[in-house]
Amino acid sequence: MKMFSQASLMLAIFLASANLFAAEDETLLMTRSSKPFEVTLEQLSAAIAYSEYKISRIQRVDVGLTKSGYKTEQYRLVFFAKPSELNKLAAKNPALIPYIPLKIVIFAEGDNTIMMAMNPYQLRTLVPDKTLFKYYKRWEQDIKTILEAATE
Repeated sequence: MKMFSQASLMLAIFLASANLFAAEDETLLMTRSSKPFEVTLEQLSAAIAYSEYKISRIQRVDVGLTKSGYKTEQYRLVFFAKPSELNKLAAKNPALIPYIPLKIVIFAEGDNTIMMAMNPYQLRTLVPDKTLFKYYKRWEQDIKTILEAATE
């Protein structure tokens, strides 16, 4: 059975999708909780709702990895957005569609639960429409707030 660090797998996935930005800012937003995975996932869901976002789906990632022969613990990819904002921005800026809704990966690693997200402010290099920069910056702050609330 193949073995690797879950954190390194998720980091590789995010960095590949983020095109290794020449960052003056954080590329990844990440936090660690000492609470069990299930508790942290509940807190993450509550923090997203409290921030007035809607979870569109929670996708299991561990099943596919296990079927591929990797030993994993619990993994989820949480997709969330403000539906009216998402629809408006996607209609006006189709280049943004691959990057929305926003996503947070949550996974168990030993006795800890780790949450990580691509920093939305980095989207300014991928979809450089200056009218979107205010959204990218707000999304960055919202994700930081959500991650912080999910670890309390």
